[in-house]
Order: sequence, then structure tokens, then C-alpha cells
Amino acid sequence: MSEEEVQASGWDAIDEQMNRLYGEQEPKHYGTLIPYGLGGKDPLRGISAYKAKEPYPHWHFVTYGFSELYEKESNDPDYSGYGFELTFRLIRNADEEEPPAWALNLLQNMARYVFSSGNIFASGHYLDANGPICLEADSKLTALAFTDDPELPAIDTPNGRVEFLQMVGITADELEAMTTWNTNAFLHAAQEELPYYITDLLRDSLLEVPGIQNAVREGIERDGSSTGFFYVDQLEWEPGKSRLFGKAPAILTMGAKQAEMVARLLSARLLKRKELALISQKLQVILELAEETGLSEGDKFVRISLSEAAVRELSATLQPMEGEYKLSSAKGLIVRVNKTYIKDQDGQVVDTVG
Repeated sequence: MSEEEVQASGWDAIDEQMNRLYGEQEPKHYGTLIPYGLGGKDPLRGISAYKAKEPYPHWHFVTYGFSELYEKESNDPDYSGYGFELTFRLIRNADEEEPPAWALNLLQNMARYVFSSGNIFASGHYLDANGPICLEADSKLTALAFTDDPELPAIDTPNGRVEFLQMVGITADELEAMTTWNTNAFLHAAQEELPYYITDLLRDSLLEVPGIQNAVREGIERDGSSTGFFYVDQLEWEPGKSRLFGKAPAILTMGAKQAEMVARLLSARLLKRKELALISQKLQVILELAEETGLSEGDKFVRISLSEAAVRELSATLQPMEGEYKLSSAKGLIVRVNKTYIKDQDGQVVDTVG
């Protein structure tokens, strides 16, 4: 084996997996001219698109660049780079010869997010796109879920383990169902309607299927929610203050966009005796079920203990509407909801929640 082949061992390992599925098929490959490390705008070194025929024609994309494609650079001996590559399956017209450019851009956008934030994806994760995943399309798919690619098991490369995470386009109500239940359980329940988790921009919500509706309802009742951490971009805490005739309540502030989901998660987590962590860049708030309501505070950290009565009351009253929500069962706490302003990639406000 030549030195050049040794340096590309990570890339070769991905190719071997894809060749196992597609044999001698030559994929459409889209490389990056200027590497990200040298000032290029695209973090991925390349994306390949294969023509899959089963269960019906679709493009099967795979990325090159989340893992270490050449020599080992990271200090983690077990995983290669971020430990995964993304795949994406998109419905294809039988006579379609080139994959749509928006899908390639979407995969690069996912890479920009990971490379800039350091946050990685894993099976069971989800991401709200705050609009159609294809900006030019009139599509109900406004979010993404991540699960194991059904045909690509994880591989061990000379640089460490690499998992193949498939990105799946989902609707807003499907995102809510996954958040309040479980992403992989939802996808498993929907696999007959969504074989191989192929994304179709024109499809309707899977929750219109009675069998899937029932599976979600029963799953939430049985399991609660697997969402232990929920990102809230507008999250603030104001401790209670002493006054002449008593103490003012503490105030937990959040944005209207997340308020309704927080209300659902309170029941799906706390009433199953599971903690819920609300996370922002500056603050972490842990909510837990307890015999009595209580508060403890630290540096950029708050723990709120809620009685069962307080959980049920807050879950029932909290709405995605601007205002203050006072609890008869927890007089020392007020939840304040502010408007959420949805912005496009240029920073312009395109929608307001609350």
C-alpha cells in the first residue's frame, strides 16, 4: 500500500461501505476546491450521491469530512473525528440525472453548524430548521431528525469508529411528537409509511395516519419523553427579592416558541420522575419532581423542584403567548414568556411567535 493510500484510509473505508451497497456504480461526487482549514467556506471535503432503486428511486447521499479521512489527528483513539458521517435519502424522479443542489447545501450547512459550535449529532437527535428544509419549496418538512442509516452499520477505520447517521426531513408536529416521546421510536413506528426514512418534500404529516397517532399517544403514556435536555434560546433567571412585606417571587423567563413544548415536556418528563434540563448558552435550569416546591441557585445554574400539583398546573396553563404565568401551587415562582422573533439567514425577522 502506498503512502498516499495510507493517508486516505478513512476515505477508503467509507467508499468500501458504499461499494458494498452499490457495487461498481460511479456516484455523483461533489468535492471542495478550497479546504475549510485553508479558508474555504465548506467544511466537508466531499459529498457523494448514489442512485438507489429500492424501495423506490431515491438519491442516497453520504458525506466525507466529519470523520478523519486522512491521518489521525484527534486525541480520541476510539472515534474518528466527530465519530460519524451524515447520509440523506431523497426521493428521485426516474429520469433525474443530477441530485438537487439544495440537498448538497443542506449537508454543508449541517457541517458548518457542527464545525462552528462543536455540537455533534447522534442517533435520536433532532433539529428545528424554522422553515422548509428546502428554502425554495412549498414543503411541510421544517425540521430534521437523525437516526442510524438502515443499510450502513458503523465501521471501524484505522482512525477510529465511524457511524452513519441518516438525516430525515420531518414536519413540525412530527418534531413535537419526537420531542415529547422518542425520535427513534417514532421513526420505527412510521417505517411502513416512511421506508428507509426517505425524505419526500411533498408528503403530509405522518401523524395523519391513525396507527402512528395511536403509537405516539401510547408511547408517551408508557415511556414519557426521552428528551432530557431541551435548548431554549431565550432563557433567563431572576432570583426572588426581599421586600418590606415579604419576598417577591423568582422569575423564569423563556421565549414563546419553546413555551408550549416546555409545557408538554413537564408532564412527559417530571411526572415520569425524570429531570428536564432547559439549556441556553448562558444558563442551565434543571426541573425536577419533589414533594414540595423549592429553588436552589448556583453560578449559571438553577434547580427548580416542583410538586406534582405545580407540574400539572404549569403544564396546563403555560402557553406560547407573551405574559406572566403565576402558580397557585408554587407562589414563589413566576414563569414569564416573551415574544420569539424568527429570523432568516440574513438576520431579518420573518415571523413572530407570541
